[in-house]
Amino acid sequence: MRLRAHHAIPITLLYGLGYPLGALALGELAAPWVLTIRFVAAAALLALVAVLTGRRWPRGRQWGHVIVVGILTQAVQFGFAYEGMRLGVAPTLTALVIAMNPVVTTVLAGLWLGERPTRRGIAGLVLGLVAIGVAFAGRVSADGIDAAVLFTLLALLGMSAGGVYQQRFLPTIDPLPASAVGQFVSAIPMAIWAALTPPSLGDPGRAAASMAAMVILSAAVGTTVYMAAVRRSGAARVSLLFAVIPSVAALFGWILLAQLPSPGVLAGLVIGAIACIVGGSGTHSSSGGPSSPSGEPLRNRDRVRQLSPKGG
Repeated sequence: MRLRAHHAIPITLLYGLGYPLGALALGELAAPWVLTIRFVAAAALLALVAVLTGRRWPRGRQWGHVIVVGILTQAVQFGFAYEGMRLGVAPTLTALVIAMNPVVTTVLAGLWLGERPTRRGIAGLVLGLVAIGVAFAGRVSADGIDAAVLFTLLALLGMSAGGVYQQRFLPTIDPLPASAVGQFVSAIPMAIWAALTPPSLGDPGRAAASMAAMVILSAAVGTTVYMAAVRRSGAARVSLLFAVIPSVAALFGWILLAQLPSPGVLAGLVIGAIACIVGGSGTHSSSGGPSSPSGEPLRNRDRVRQLSPKGG
């Protein structure tokens, strides 16, 4: 289905804002502590809202799938992204790499959902690699491919894999309780990491303000709207928003951190946006027909039932 504005606009703004907010928090508190507080607070907030509004919680095997999605989209994505930012990757550059989500989603959808990349998908993949290479060129020429670069790329893989996994196994899940579960399970590895890491606390007030904004705007609202959009419109279509998110992150980075992107990163933003638009929807199903919620092709009889009016 077409992506609605009440999904697209909040995702674009909140995800773009999330990277500078994360950088602000990392300036005052160590990464595992930031993420542990973020995940625990967001999980509690979302669970409370889910209970008060009578949302449907996962059932049976859905629990396992919800945990996998949560670990991929929360612990893997933000754990590696925040550690990369701590090691010196700028928030705008991190946002640009994560923005290659539609390109990687296209590849993973081919592997998991039986969709073959088209020429547009392949072109998007090539442009995405060029965008990342151009944006990272200055850093790589100075320091080589270090841990910060690898961590940022792993964050991208977690984000994309989580979105496709949700579309494959949880097509009708309620995003609010699912997001609460994902945040809670992601807090466990972060808490273990935090127990082994000094907090390195800076300004308590600044840390609290950035953490509060991050929890409410990014972790709670942004993640839930993203999952709702994936459920309604599919991972590939929602991932096209990441063509715009890096530029929004650059704007917020300038406002909040007084950081201006380098010429290489600016070039990467332009190429990356083109890559997302060209390649984000560049797949088609190899099954030749619609699929069931589990991802299996529908039999002819089931296709007729799916297309028949309700009650007919």
